[in-house]
Amino acid sequence: MAHKASRRGAVNLGMPLMIVAFLIMLGFLYWLFLQSQAQKAEEAVQMQEAAAEKASTYPDAASVTGGELQQDASPLVGKLVKVEPLSVASKLGTQGFWLNLPNNNPFLVSLDDSLRADSISVQAGEKVMVVGTIRAMSDSAVNSWVSSGTIGEGDKLAAEFATHYLQAVHVQVMDEGVPAGAGPGDGGGGI
Repeated sequence: MAHKASRRGAVNLGMPLMIVAFLIMLGFLYWLFLQSQAQKAEEAVQMQEAAAEKASTYPDAASVTGGELQQDASPLVGKLVKVEPLSVASKLGTQGFWLNLPNNNPFLVSLDDSLRADSISVQAGEKVMVVGTIRAMSDSAVNSWVSSGTIGEGDKLAAEFATHYLQAVHVQVMDEGVPAGAGPGDGGGGI
């Protein structure tokens, strides 16, 4: 007959060890979650730095406020400007969008070929910072947009309303305090 006296006082550790293993696994998963959050935050900072660097690659761009654009854009024709962050009023086909100036009048922004090739897009209400050249509106510009299919006939009437427009080479969406840059060669996301 087997002697069972050696098991007397022994504790069944199966359940406590299973709970400890479960807690260790939960701790590991929580640590992985924290690591992924830190990586996302680092990527956001890198995107912000890249956007700021891209915007600073236009050192000869004159800073312009929405107030200056609403007064008179004529003195700025042909000049490279960086427009302060303004909200997007609406889109103009795939050609561009309208900025909402402080007096609630729209100002037209036309995306250059490289921005349209990168499928840059903005939504109404987003704040954007734009770098580009101010141009006087002409019938030939509007007609070329219509013939290329970037705006429709309805948009043509709206575009003809503008006296000046900004030919954008860089657009940066200001997303909840973290800008997401987009410009030629960025392949960027923002807009």
